[in-house]
Amino acid sequence: MMPNDEPDATPADASAAAQTSLPLAAAIDRAFAQAKDEGRICLIPYVMAGYPNVGTSEALALGLAHAGADVLELGVPFSDPLADGATIQHAGQVALQGGMTPGGALELAEKIHRQVAVPLVVMGYYNPILAFGLEHFCEAAALAGISGLIVPDLPPEEAEALLLSANRAGMCLIFLVTPTSTPERLTRVAEAVHRQGSGFVYCVSLSGVTGARSELPAHLQDFLARVREQVRLPLAVGFGVSAPAHVAALAEMAGGAVIASKLIDTLDHAPAGQGVAETVRYFETLRAAALRSDK
Repeated sequence: MMPNDEPDATPADASAAAQTSLPLAAAIDRAFAQAKDEGRICLIPYVMAGYPNVGTSEALALGLAHAGADVLELGVPFSDPLADGATIQHAGQVALQGGMTPGGALELAEKIHRQVAVPLVVMGYYNPILAFGLEHFCEAAALAGISGLIVPDLPPEEAEALLLSANRAGMCLIFLVTPTSTPERLTRVAEAVHRQGSGFVYCVSLSGVTGARSELPAHLQDFLARVREQVRLPLAVGFGVSAPAHVAALAEMAGGAVIASKLIDTLDHAPAGQGVAETVRYFETLRAAALRSDK
């Protein structure tokens, strides 16, 4: 078995479970299964809702979808984003100043969903979701066509209420694990994700915040092996993934790669009026590196 392969029965089992109980989350399972069938890693680019404005974030999401994104991650800006580095913090502040709200992010997600078939996951912090109302937020997210939720500041020990609300709405809750996650934390995450039987586990590549980096951590393969001992769903790696070489390396050891800060940096540094096009072109270089070496 290659390091990035899951047990043979797992994709079918997860897909069947999702189709019967989590119909929206099943789109994520199909995306990972298709990427695996094609011998490549599943690519998940990140777009901050409302950055630098609503129109540009919509155009960027659509451009990335047409350029081969397997799953789109849509960020909901928050005033205290503890897991995010300077790039995403800045993007979130600009989006908030422009009037973006959780409700606005769901409206944007619905507009994107109507135009492309790529599954959407929303990344947002817990307090705004709690203020919105867990059940209400999940119902609204499901109506917008969202397949899964990522809540980086919600530990699995406190996630039961949101997990149940998301699952009732047909979505999965995507948990994060880090290199410092204890065996007990990994067990809790494994129990939660296997119960819902759909989605993926987000493996944070390093102990720190988001941001483009020159190299992947040396310990990454050992970390992923430790997670895979307990988790049967696909593993996607994020934080610091920013170059074609990173994607090529991850294709040998993980099921998915999340690219965030580098895309925002590219958008920011492009010539006036060319931000979306330049960012999509950069994403295409990552897409070209997504094939595993045995394909």
